[in-house]
Amino acid sequence: MKFIVNLEKSLQENAFLKAFHINNVDYTYANLSAEVNKIRLGIRTKIPVENKLIGLVTNDDLQTYASIIALWLEGKAYVPVNPIYPIERNLGILEAVETSYVLDSSESSVYSIYHKVIHTSKLKKTGKKEPRVEVDKNDIAYILFTSGSTGKPKGVPINFGNLDALVDALDAEEEFQLEKTDKCLQMFELSFDFSVVAYLPPLLAGAAIFTIPKDQIKYFYIYKLMVTKKLTVLTMVPSIIHYLRPYIHEISAQWVKYCSFGGGKLMKDIAAEWSSCIPNAKIFNYYGPTEFTVYSGYYPYKYNTQTKNHNGIIGIGKPQKGVTYIVVDEENKIVESGVTGELCLAGEQITEGYWKNSKLNSKAFFNKKINGETKRFYKTGDLCFVDDDGDYMYVGRLDFQVKIGGYRVELGEIECIAKETLTRTDLVALDFTNKYGNKEIALVVISDPVDTDGLVANLKVALPTYMIPTKFLFLKEFPHSVNGKIDRKELRRIIEK
Repeated sequence: MKFIVNLEKSLQENAFLKAFHINNVDYTYANLSAEVNKIRLGIRTKIPVENKLIGLVTNDDLQTYASIIALWLEGKAYVPVNPIYPIERNLGILEAVETSYVLDSSESSVYSIYHKVIHTSKLKKTGKKEPRVEVDKNDIAYILFTSGSTGKPKGVPINFGNLDALVDALDAEEEFQLEKTDKCLQMFELSFDFSVVAYLPPLLAGAAIFTIPKDQIKYFYIYKLMVTKKLTVLTMVPSIIHYLRPYIHEISAQWVKYCSFGGGKLMKDIAAEWSSCIPNAKIFNYYGPTEFTVYSGYYPYKYNTQTKNHNGIIGIGKPQKGVTYIVVDEENKIVESGVTGELCLAGEQITEGYWKNSKLNSKAFFNKKINGETKRFYKTGDLCFVDDDGDYMYVGRLDFQVKIGGYRVELGEIECIAKETLTRTDLVALDFTNKYGNKEIALVVISDPVDTDGLVANLKVALPTYMIPTKFLFLKEFPHSVNGKIDRKELRRIIEK
């Protein structure tokens, strides 16, 4: 794979340059290479060749990033489990991929009880560098687990060919070219797919990566890094800007070159405000689901000249190199320009399918002949239309998925866990907008009021923090629309007032 060759080359050629700034400590590419070599030796001596899927505890340290590279150079895949998520959820993920091995840089690992753990922070230094293991494009590079409507996360395997296609598409973007002198923000958890574009392109370019410690207030730490370290490349979710709004009048980061948004709706008003803070930056509104290897296309936002929007939501632009967009109706027939339908994606970045879930795969993927060539498409669940210029405009979701802090959340999963906890079925989870303009989760229950502290404690056993409801509403009955369905719009109005 081309990107693996270039990644190994970058580690060698940029030895004396800064690779990471983690928790106020700088690490060079030489430091990173030394960790990679130690972990590779640990993998070779402790994990059989045939074991390809390896759990990775996603701490914010050099060993964790080195573990990703080490696994790839050994022809293996990482399956990230976030240490701040419930242990039961993480064990379920590791069980789903049937792995016996976990890489963990923690001082002591809670996974030692259940799995064979390689303590990456305790491995001995080695001066020996082994040749990399050759990989096939169909070999898995990582598996990310996203929220699932059945109460269990669903796995999305991404192979080396998918990653190669992503890197090739990014390299083809003339407007966005990283340099060795760039200082790049990495604000994402490694269990979130946008982390891949925050660490991989900078590493390939020999640039420096600045991470966010898990115990810090994310938006405030980003603000501090921007100002004190003069970051030049920002990859962010739009929700962060909502929290930075009180500081916008203080920010004048003229040194920022690029700012890429993704993982949520970019609103016209917030884009305009933010562009004034980074007046010399090129701003990109990227679009792409986990199932299509992070990015699939973008809209180059420019204040006063390129501000296409629908209902205040900035457009998602055009597909990038090697990607095909179509908008279809319920029968998967392509609709005309200007007509709203479901956006579907095809190209080399598409996943082979959800992990061991043939039923879901049959619903989410289909084949269609385009210009005489049969292509495999992924149904995104996003409603869009294409305008006369060929730009795609985002309208909304087709299903009950929402974006919380960039994470894609199935409301059905929250409902499933809540029903088990409350032993009742008449409840609804829904998203609402808080005072900062960001999405949160509310739980509406047909019941007399109950102890929400106990309910939250039980939910935290099974769900990550971003999926925990922040508001609870207890009603005698649901409001209904004229056609008999639960009136979610009215429920949101009650919650937000």
